[in-house]
Amino acid sequence: MQRNLTNLIIVAVVIVFVTACFCRSDRDKQSGPTTSNSASPSPDKKSSTAPTTSTGAKSDDGDFTVDHVALKTSKYTEIQKQVRSERLLEKAAEQLNKALILPYDIELRSEECGQTNAFYNPSDTSVTVCFELMEHFFGVFRSTGMSDDKAYDKMFDAVRFVFLHEIGHALTDTYKLPITGNEEDAADRCSAFINLTELGEDGVKAVLAAADSFQIESKRGSTDKHDLADEHLLQEQRFYNSLCMLYGSSPSKHSYIVTKGYLPKARAERCETEFQKTAEAWSGLLKPWRKD
Repeated sequence: MQRNLTNLIIVAVVIVFVTACFCRSDRDKQSGPTTSNSASPSPDKKSSTAPTTSTGAKSDDGDFTVDHVALKTSKYTEIQKQVRSERLLEKAAEQLNKALILPYDIELRSEECGQTNAFYNPSDTSVTVCFELMEHFFGVFRSTGMSDDKAYDKMFDAVRFVFLHEIGHALTDTYKLPITGNEEDAADRCSAFINLTELGEDGVKAVLAAADSFQIESKRGSTDKHDLADEHLLQEQRFYNSLCMLYGSSPSKHSYIVTKGYLPKARAERCETEFQKTAEAWSGLLKPWRKD
C-alpha cells in the first residue's frame, strides 16, 4: 500500500511539464467544484497572464504550494500519514516549480473531501485529489474479481491519470491556453500524452487503468439525457479515446489493442496521427512557460 501511494504522488516529480472530475457517473452527488472553466481566480490572485521582464521573458511570480488539510475522520489516517512523512506533495511541488513559470500560486492537496472526486478549483487555484476517489477506484476494480493487491495497483495507476488531468485544467486556466474543442477531452488527452511520453511503463499502466475504469463504469448504468448533456464525453468514448492515444503512441508496441479487438481497425488507422497532433499541440502550448 505504501509503495503504491508513493507512486501516486512521486509521478509529478518526474514530469518536466504537466497536465474535472474523472468519475462522471458520480457528478450528481458531488457538491465541490468539478470544472475549471466557469470561474476566475479570487481578486487577491495575480493576473493569469504572467508579466514579462525587460527582455520579454515571462516573470515567475508564483509557486506550486502544498497544504495538508486536517482529516475529518480517522478513516484515512494512515494514508495521510504516509503522504506527510514521505513529503510526497512537497517533492512534487519542488519539481514542478523547477519546470514551470507561474503568475500566481497553485496549491496541491490530497484530503478527505466527503465526496468521490478530484478537481481543480479556479476560485483558489488549487488541485485536490480526494481519498474517497482512491477508495472508489479500488471498489471499481475489485468488482471485476481482481485480488486486493492488483486492485490497489490499478487504483493508484488510475489516480495518476486523474492527477495529471486536473493539472491540465489548472494550467489551461492559469495560462489561458486556447482550447478550441471540449476542455474535458483536452485534459484527458493531455494526461495521456504526458503519461505516454514522460513516464514510460508507469504511464502506460496509468492510461490502461483509466481506460479500464471508463469501461467498467460505462456498464454500471444506462445513459440518460444528463450524461449526453454533460461536458464530459461518455465513458464509452473516453475508453476508446484512451486506447487510441495508447495505440497511436506506438502502434507496433501496442498492436494487441487492435488484434485482440479492443479498438476498431477503422479508428486505429487514425490514432497515430491523433497522438502526434496531441503531442505537438500540448508541447507548443506549454513551451512559453517552460523554465528551460
